[in-house]
Amino acid sequence: MTTRHSRVLLAKIELLLPRLAMTSQELWNSPRLRDLYPEYLCMLHTAIRSTVPLMECALEEAENRAADDPAAEALVTYLTRHIREEQGHDEWLRQDLEALGFDPREPLRRLPAAAVANLVGAQYYWIRHYHPVCLLGHVAVLEGNPPSPRLVDELMRRTGYPRSGFRTLERHAALDVKHRDELLRTIDGMPLTHDLATAVGLSALHSVDAADAALRAVLASRRAPALAATQA
Repeated sequence: MTTRHSRVLLAKIELLLPRLAMTSQELWNSPRLRDLYPEYLCMLHTAIRSTVPLMECALEEAENRAADDPAAEALVTYLTRHIREEQGHDEWLRQDLEALGFDPREPLRRLPAAAVANLVGAQYYWIRHYHPVCLLGHVAVLEGNPPSPRLVDELMRRTGYPRSGFRTLERHAALDVKHRDELLRTIDGMPLTHDLATAVGLSALHSVDAADAALRAVLASRRAPALAATQA
């Protein structure tokens, strides 16, 4: 049973989550899904490759505050463990692209979308200029809604791509359930003040909104077929 802080956070996320879910369904049901899925992987890589650096930034800031900040001290414990768990997930996405016959270097060449810069950049601001605990709202959004285990089979049917091109989604369908539950326990065990709890909620709401914009940018893309330059 979750206690107050996690319940309030989840209630705030639920306010905007239906819009993000609708955008996700629009992507998965798009008649252009075969072209858009590689584009989605590229976008996701530009976001996920920031995960560990973001947490390292928050860890550094939390360590600097930990001596006289109980919330920062608790955050150090969580981030030290979770950074190890998130290592290498960006490489999974490049492997998925390669499995589909696309160039795995493409995400590294791309200029990241403004929506992704907004999604990630706000976290750096809040970490450095307010409190590193804000990052937990961002994590709650990205790991709090794991994909359905059935999604991969449906996407394979709709795109004709092999299962090896969906390993990131498949792994996160299992991993994110564990990570979500661990995060909620961490939040409930933290000595969060009212202001810090509010900041975590603000971070989460921003992340839902920015993630929706990032998916919208994928839906609007017309460049996805150009990725196929390395296909046989």
